[in-house]
Amino acid sequence: AFWQTISGEHGLDGDGQYNGTSDLQLERMNVYFNHASGDKYVPRAVLVDLEPGTMDAVRSGPFGKLFRPDNFVFGQSGAGNNWAKGHYTEGAELVDQVLDVVRREAEGCDCLQ
Repeated sequence: AFWQTISGEHGLDGDGQYNGTSDLQLERMNVYFNHASGDKYVPRAVLVDLEPGTMDAVRSGPFGKLFRPDNFVFGQSGAGNNWAKGHYTEGAELVDQVLDVVRREAEGCDCLQ
């Protein structure tokens, strides 16, 4: 719902194409989006979960094409709402991959906040 709302406020469709009617929509587009090739806008977001089901739901949703495919980081089994399993085993296996994706996104920022 967040990205759907933000996209609507900025005049973007589910594919990241600008279809807005006001220059104000473009004014602060770079707060949430990167301008990509093909005149598309891509969210500055890293999506992480320990199970693939939630990521599949986002990808197959109406705004699934909006995100960079390599910014989805997910495990295979999940933690089953067990904090220790998520922190020490399943989550620990994803840490390096998540940090790489976050580092890549951060390096593309002019003013990281």
